[in-house]
Amino acid sequence: MNPYLIKEYDDGLLLFTINRPEKRNAINYEIMDGLEEALSIANQEHIKVLAITGEGDRAFCSGGDLSVFHQLRTEEEAYEMLARMSKILVKLSLLPKPTVAFMNGTAVGGGCELAAACDFRIAGKHVKAGFIQGTLAITTGWGGGTFLTERLLPANAMKMLMEAALYNAEQLKELGFIQAIIDGNLIEGGRKYLQHILKLNGDVLKAYKQIYLHKWNESRLQERVNAEVRQCAKLWEREAHHEQVAKFLEKG
Repeated sequence: MNPYLIKEYDDGLLLFTINRPEKRNAINYEIMDGLEEALSIANQEHIKVLAITGEGDRAFCSGGDLSVFHQLRTEEEAYEMLARMSKILVKLSLLPKPTVAFMNGTAVGGGCELAAACDFRIAGKHVKAGFIQGTLAITTGWGGGTFLTERLLPANAMKMLMEAALYNAEQLKELGFIQAIIDGNLIEGGRKYLQHILKLNGDVLKAYKQIYLHKWNESRLQERVNAEVRQCAKLWEREAHHEQVAKFLEKG
């Protein structure tokens, strides 16, 4: 089974689907490859919007695949993986076109970082999401904390990061993390939400996105993400993190 799917729609929407429902759509190195492929396609002239979703209705993305990444023990081993994924999410955040997360199910940890890197987040009404990294004795390691501070009011972003809790769809909308809750088919509902955006000329969309890109470049977004990644790598190496991950994997 293909670990990811890429589909183009006639209206200019490019949809990337993490196709690992048996792993709650966790990210491994193959998914990183797929995201890089999708970002390359998204830069083509005829693509207006890039959307990301997960297969099934249980999980949008459960973050990094701990069965793979738990093998990374040292700060430098962790940094290599974290830095690669953070560069992908920076590219996603700085894509000169609108991006959207179609949150079809639960998003935790790195799954929230993936969603936070997008311009819009649209969720099914059953969705729960949270930056639970703190419960594993680490911080956001793919740049999600930095992206979140660009999307939300400061106190709301700090609340989501420091509580390390799960929130339901209504709470996520109140916090400003998601823009719309869809009852029914998420892809159809998400495309309806984007219909006016997709009708506009692609150059208009790129010009508006450029306003934000200029701001983020001026505020050294890449540099801030790098510092966030390095901090997570330091915490990753500590025994407190490995102990919490082991407990999490034991619970299954």
